[in-house]
Amino acid sequence: MSTPDEAVPQPAEVMTIATPINLILLSLFVILVYLQLRPKAPVSLPKGPPPVVFRTFTPTTLLPFNGENDAPVYLAVRGRVFDVTPGKNFYGPGGPYENFAGRDASRGLACQSFDEEMLTKDLKGPLDDLKDLDNEQLENLQSWEERFSEKYLVVGKLVAEGDPEAKNA
Repeated sequence: MSTPDEAVPQPAEVMTIATPINLILLSLFVILVYLQLRPKAPVSLPKGPPPVVFRTFTPTTLLPFNGENDAPVYLAVRGRVFDVTPGKNFYGPGGPYENFAGRDASRGLACQSFDEEMLTKDLKGPLDDLKDLDNEQLENLQSWEERFSEKYLVVGKLVAEGDPEAKNA
């Protein structure tokens, strides 16, 4: 004969989903869903440089654009003023072409000379007409002008102090 414990059937173990591991997994799932669906801060784009307005320069109004005190670096080639600020390492203070910053660089570029004597001394006088340059120097100047046109923005034109357009400078 059987013992009393063996005769009575035992209740089957009840399966529950509320086990500790399931609760941890459910909590992680809820956290991940919240992180994906929570409100996000609006994306802010970095501020760009201020807009550059095309303007007329004279040699004296161009001079302050030499890169000192965080000023932009401009230089003129054959009457066109280029913003060479992206090349500040070359044209700004301490750069190999710093003599040209804020100045008309046409003669120096044509003659492939970065010396002070290539710059116009009399800023109030007429612009350098470059008439005494030979063909090779003019070709040098043309290639520099093309290079600047490809790399830098034209931000203005250079006129002499007495020019009627100089009133706008």
